[in-house]
Amino acid sequence: MYFGRCLPWFIIDHIPYFNKWKLQPTKIPTDEEQWECFKSVMKQHLFVEAIPIWLFHPLCQTLKISVEVPFPSWKIQLAQIAVFFFFEDLWHYTFHRLFHVGWFYKNIHKIHHRYSAPFGLAAEYAHPVEVAALGVGTVGFPILYAYVGTKNPQVPPIHLFTITLWIVLRLFQAVDSHSGYDFPWSLNKFFPLWAGAEHHDEHHHFFIGNYASSFRYWDFWLNTECGTLAKLRREKNIQQKSENGLKKDI
Repeated sequence: MYFGRCLPWFIIDHIPYFNKWKLQPTKIPTDEEQWECFKSVMKQHLFVEAIPIWLFHPLCQTLKISVEVPFPSWKIQLAQIAVFFFFEDLWHYTFHRLFHVGWFYKNIHKIHHRYSAPFGLAAEYAHPVEVAALGVGTVGFPILYAYVGTKNPQVPPIHLFTITLWIVLRLFQAVDSHSGYDFPWSLNKFFPLWAGAEHHDEHHHFFIGNYASSFRYWDFWLNTECGTLAKLRREKNIQQKSENGLKKDI
């Protein structure tokens, strides 16, 4: 699913027609950059992510994660996935912001910022410690939910299909936010809270701010927006101060 979602972006990078929607149009990744990134990410999948993936089956059995039919209703699955998106976003914001502090940035997160203009494959181009730490936010909350369900029968049980669907959506979100393209039909145009590539591309461009993964509100509430978003906030604050000062003079 990860590499499959990266493929359309790889193709788009080779079609000049799409450059008008490229957030940094002068920085198109070369085939050499794509190949080096692909090899690095493949190593992560084989030597970092393979172990927790291998252990997931016995964990499912221990937590009694359902594999039975019928599947849960779409309303239950939607609610569970919404919960996972919310808490993963908070987890990602917290650790991503930590990775921009001194020693953590220099020794761990700096690898991910090799590309100031990200592209799809670069979503998982990172230090193994970062891959593991941020990956906990994706896999950890479904596991925690399943554990709570074993202690509280009132909690709707979670199905393996729901977890799989959540992980696929999370992978798609990560790849798309690193794509470097913002289209008129992108989700953030219809759902303003959604971060999308526009939000995360500025993080790579300015190397700081816009730490959340899926949504915009944590950066807004905690005043860590960067780039265009930060500029708009400053202009709004200046305008408000000016209006307040004018009212006092009157």
